[in-house]
Amino acid sequence: MWRRLEELVESIRVSRLTRLDRNEVRELARLYRRTAADLAIARQEVRDPLLVNYLNGLVGRAHGAIYRYEGTGFKAVGDFFRFELPATVRATFRYTAFAFLVTMAFASLGAYVTSGNEAFAESVVPGLRDNVIAHRDWTKKINDSNPVHSALIQRNNIGVCAMAFGGGLLAGLGTLYILLVNGLMLGVVIQLCVRYEFHDILIFMSAHGVLELSAIFISGGAGFLVASAMIAPGDLSRLDALLLKGRQAVVLLLGCAVMLVIAGTIEGFISPSEVPALWKFAVAGSTGILMVLYFLKPDRRLAAGTAELLRT
Repeated sequence: MWRRLEELVESIRVSRLTRLDRNEVRELARLYRRTAADLAIARQEVRDPLLVNYLNGLVGRAHGAIYRYEGTGFKAVGDFFRFELPATVRATFRYTAFAFLVTMAFASLGAYVTSGNEAFAESVVPGLRDNVIAHRDWTKKINDSNPVHSALIQRNNIGVCAMAFGGGLLAGLGTLYILLVNGLMLGVVIQLCVRYEFHDILIFMSAHGVLELSAIFISGGAGFLVASAMIAPGDLSRLDALLLKGRQAVVLLLGCAVMLVIAGTIEGFISPSEVPALWKFAVAGSTGILMVLYFLKPDRRLAAGTAELLRT
């Protein structure tokens, strides 16, 4: 049975799932479910690392073949955003949550230290304290060239997320550093703006902040995901764990890139504009709600994909 599943998966790799006939599609789905059940039994009862690694790899390859039956093209891109990205975010949420907690811990630390010693703010963001005290709104210059600044913002933010992701290859230390820096900056800025009642900056941050910070948390989670494969691969070999979790991390990073393009556009055109603060808060709230609804979208690829193939 396992050998036959390997043959079907290899056939798909070479000639795509759409080349299989109806009986082979049914057989693939049946063998996938049985092998997944065998994997669960092997983990609980057999506890043979070699067998578990073999079955885990086989189930992973079969899962990828079934869920990516559409191959390449616009449909593949559409299904990536419709199904794979939200499903991966949900499956790896604990890593995103950990990145969020780490960032908030450093933000709290930055705010606390700044409240007692404002000189600390200079070591984190030189010149920030003087600008805040004088109520100099440095964000207004974005309006001088919105498209250029929007592109620069997007490039910078994507670079930060890429470093948070890549930092996972340093056993998570690089990811931790990126979150540390961003957390401290966030805490310092908020503390100074609140103390000196410079609310313009906080209003500026509100419109794009939901998407931008969420992307940083998700990319940080992707970095910790990669680190977990290196430090604690579990039943898998370290290489297999890196391949499996590395693919998930890349999916997360691609999603973050799109989120940051949207956030950068908002930051370049809406955040620095003269529209009322209420509109900016509305943008923040609506993007947050839409993002949550999107990531909670059910993944029905297996049932839908099999049904569509059986009609061909």
